[in-house]
Amino acid sequence: MDIASFRALRTPSGQALLDEAAASDVSEDGLLATASRLRERHAPSLVAAALTQVRLRVRARAKFAADADRMYFTQAGLEQATRASVAAYRARRFEARLPGARVLELGCGIGADLIARARAGLAGEGVELDPLTAEVARANLAALGLDGLASVRVGDATEEDPSGFDAVFADPGRRTARGRVFDPRSYEPPFDIVLGMARRVPAACLKVAPGIPHEAVPDDAEAEWISVGGDVKEAVIWLGGLAGEARRRATLLPSDTRLPDAEPSQGTELWTLTPRGSGEPDVRAWGRYLYEPDGAVIRAHLVGEVADLVGGGLADPRIAYVTSDELRPTPFASAYEIEDVLPFSVKRLRAELRRREVGVLTVKKRGSAVDVDRLRRDLGFGGRRSGRGAKELTLVATRVGSDPVALLAHPVAGA
Repeated sequence: MDIASFRALRTPSGQALLDEAAASDVSEDGLLATASRLRERHAPSLVAAALTQVRLRVRARAKFAADADRMYFTQAGLEQATRASVAAYRARRFEARLPGARVLELGCGIGADLIARARAGLAGEGVELDPLTAEVARANLAALGLDGLASVRVGDATEEDPSGFDAVFADPGRRTARGRVFDPRSYEPPFDIVLGMARRVPAACLKVAPGIPHEAVPDDAEAEWISVGGDVKEAVIWLGGLAGEARRRATLLPSDTRLPDAEPSQGTELWTLTPRGSGEPDVRAWGRYLYEPDGAVIRAHLVGEVADLVGGGLADPRIAYVTSDELRPTPFASAYEIEDVLPFSVKRLRAELRRREVGVLTVKKRGSAVDVDRLRRDLGFGGRRSGRGAKELTLVATRVGSDPVALLAHPVAGA
């Protein structure tokens, strides 16, 4: 889709076509027939743009809920966009710490964070290098009635002067044609350049890859890892007036796009964990329960804090599995009751699963080189339900020191 086709899509006739396409069959089986029918009355390029938007809007509902049906997307823009719950959560910190701030956003993409901050009452100006993506971001602000508070222009983030703004928000590119970029020096623009610009304003928030090395985080910054529904989605570096007292933070958000009004605390759907100065967790033998910390907790190096919360320790000091004899429900980890701990042996495991009449097997691993799919096949579980029994079981492949072990366990309901 080019800019000309996208602009045509926003004209009255283009909007009528978009509505017609949305009411048509755009599934894989029906797409060709729908496209052929629409091309009888509309230019092929415009039909292609309309069908692309309809299909992207369907995919975007997972990130933007009902807003997706009014927004516009490019494929790359949707993949890289912040989901609405994360953007709204982040906008709340801007609103709380910098009320009325004017924010310069470097690399605004399709405008997800601009939208969230504008809804929080913060004026913003977004800069985007790609002209089509900038056009899409402007259209999204207009579609949601926010174009009076935020704007987007085409520009090179490295050439921007942040003077006069209260804060900078930056989302450097972390993908290339070859895939994801993990080295901050290879971001576009590079992290060091973005950080230098952020130092020129009173406060800043910089998006980074969740795998950023801890040594790359500035000493005066706060790093926050965010998971949604148990999956780590992103990390950010807070600077200046936006930084909290903790140097590391793990934040857990619900799996949908709702955002609770309550402040982050245990007992709501929004939880946050910070260092507690408790030192390294104990190393101990496997207890009755296994706790699998949330990915954001692991990325933030806060596994020791989870061990304290559940009265546990680690079976291996280098592997992020917590074990305890106590069952203490926590949002920061999933709990499993351990039925058995065995030396890792495919032959023995196959016999044991058959003896226990396991019909549904979930396989997890950490600190193990096993191929999960191959292991399932070797154990006779090529599909999800391949066993002959009715029992459901979780097999955890891990190690203690140099010894590979297998834990047979089951999830603890409500924990």
